[in-house]
Amino acid sequence: MPLPYLATVEDLMAYPGQRPSSDAEAQMALRLASGAIRNYTKQVLTFVAADTVILTGGQRVLTLPERPLVVDNANPLTVVEIVDGLGLEIPAAEGRDFVRKGSELHRGETWPTSRLMGWPHRQRIGVWADRVRVIYSHGFVEIPDDLVGICLDLASATVANPNRLRSESAGATSVTHTVETFGTGSLTADHVELLKAYKRATSWSVTQS
Repeated sequence: MPLPYLATVEDLMAYPGQRPSSDAEAQMALRLASGAIRNYTKQVLTFVAADTVILTGGQRVLTLPERPLVVDNANPLTVVEIVDGLGLEIPAAEGRDFVRKGSELHRGETWPTSRLMGWPHRQRIGVWADRVRVIYSHGFVEIPDDLVGICLDLASATVANPNRLRSESAGATSVTHTVETFGTGSLTADHVELLKAYKRATSWSVTQS
């Protein structure tokens, strides 16, 4: 199923600048803009419920790939350690086996000894098992205004200059486009600066289930 756009057609129709000539043109511009933002941030950004990933463990801190986490009664966090070679699948409970800090799941320090140290007992203390299966919800139910603004900037530029021309002429009229209106999802330096707060900073091994 295609991911939702980071802004709506109605937003784009109301956005200052050249308006799309059709609903289809607006949707294509928003699709390209949303794709450019997701490609840079390496994040889905829109809300996803009960996503399943298998992460490489072996460290004290396990970082979940998508942010922000959504954990509540309707969106539980399920963590299961998979111990390679032993055929064991051990459920891990928050507060007993790990502590959640933002998008990170922390085992305990090496002292004092507790179940936060690691499980099972054959495992090196203080680390996660070889692989960890996590079922979690993530993303924004309501997209932040700065992301909406960037999406609309990019989509509007695509509508205004779909061929990425530096300048164009029609009869006696000549128009020179700025870099910001080259279109088709070209992020500007200002966009990139704003998107750094949403960008995935670390690479790790993730298997989608």
